Amino acid sequence: MDNGLTIYAPFIKEIKELIYRHQYEAMKKVNIELLKLYWEIGEEIYNKQREQGWGKSVVDILSKELQKEFPGVKGFTTRNLWFMRQFYIEYATKPFLKPLVSEIQNAPNDANLKPLVSDLELPTQKLEIPPLVSDVSWSKHIVIIQKCKDPSEREFYIKMTRRFGWTKDVLINNIENKAFEKFLTNQTNFDKAVPEKYRLQAKLAVKDDYNFDFLEMGTKHSEAELEAAIMNNIRKFLIEMGGYFTFVGNQFYLDVTDEDYHIDLLLYHRRLRCLIAIELKIGEFMPEYAGKMQFYLTALDETVKLPDENPSIGIIICKSKHRTRVDYTLKSSNAPIGVSTYSFHENLPDNMRSLLPSPDDIAKIVREFDDDSSGIGLLGLADDEIGGEDDDQS
Repeated sequence: MDNGLTIYAPFIKEIKELIYRHQYEAMKKVNIELLKLYWEIGEEIYNKQREQGWGKSVVDILSKELQKEFPGVKGFTTRNLWFMRQFYIEYATKPFLKPLVSEIQNAPNDANLKPLVSDLELPTQKLEIPPLVSDVSWSKHIVIIQKCKDPSEREFYIKMTRRFGWTKDVLINNIENKAFEKFLTNQTNFDKAVPEKYRLQAKLAVKDDYNFDFLEMGTKHSEAELEAAIMNNIRKFLIEMGGYFTFVGNQFYLDVTDEDYHIDLLLYHRRLRCLIAIELKIGEFMPEYAGKMQFYLTALDETVKLPDENPSIGIIICKSKHRTRVDYTLKSSNAPIGVSTYSFHENLPDNMRSLLPSPDDIAKIVREFDDDSSGIGLLGLADDEIGGEDDDQS
């Protein structure tokens, strides 16, 4: 029996992978059809209210009749029907239809198409659900619509969910941690120092500012005290780092030229498949910190990194930083380094809001995610009831 398993093991594994792949494809198709249904229901409700002047009562009555006709089928509560209407209204507009707008504007010989440009806010023709929207499950759309009001922010979270397979809980955590704003303002040299295949994931792995409220320590402390507090709260620290990090060690020893060197914290990022060296500084960022980090990264890659792992990345976490000084320093460094700050607060600092790029620049950055060349992306459908759920989160 054991000999049989040994002989047939590769074949059995291949069949299992085949089943999983087709199950996943089936789940994707079910999700797309469910979203198309909800899109069309929302469209019909919206159009009928606009054309007939119907009020809220039509949704209440429709909900009762649908639940009578389809007993046991989730998704037809009054609340969910209102979400379908909002789902259609929010996405049947310019932000997700820019290619259509461009085609219309560039059609000089067809005057009949021109009025549609100004009417896209209130569509006058039947519109299909945009492909980008259909790539994310219903419950995640509810989260994104409720918690994100800016179109570019919504587009960011949809693309990140699609590309990296975020579950609903991970999505909520990223939104509440202001991943969009922090991604736009973080300071790294990854555009030139990290291979394109991993660049976006690497940028997501580095925040501009880390919230260390969980350390419950005073504003005056030494680097040793800061490191000790992190070690006493290592699980919370890894969560604040943003996910996919595992702990390797603190004061990690490097034996280079018979001298002792120690990295404050060494982590491993499972998505990037690389070591992450972290240096903690309780003062303002200084250019020489990058030189030391570059030395650490070279030593890690030469003496610690495994052959199948990617080059190591460094994160310097300081109490404060002068952004121009950081920019100048990182421009001259070829090693992948990010410079962040830590603080004690719950919300995005006001001074960070002023650093956000212009709306046009934000839109350009978000659209860089269109090319999913990493091969990492999954819909993350397993956390949802594909059959259609009444999502009651606030």
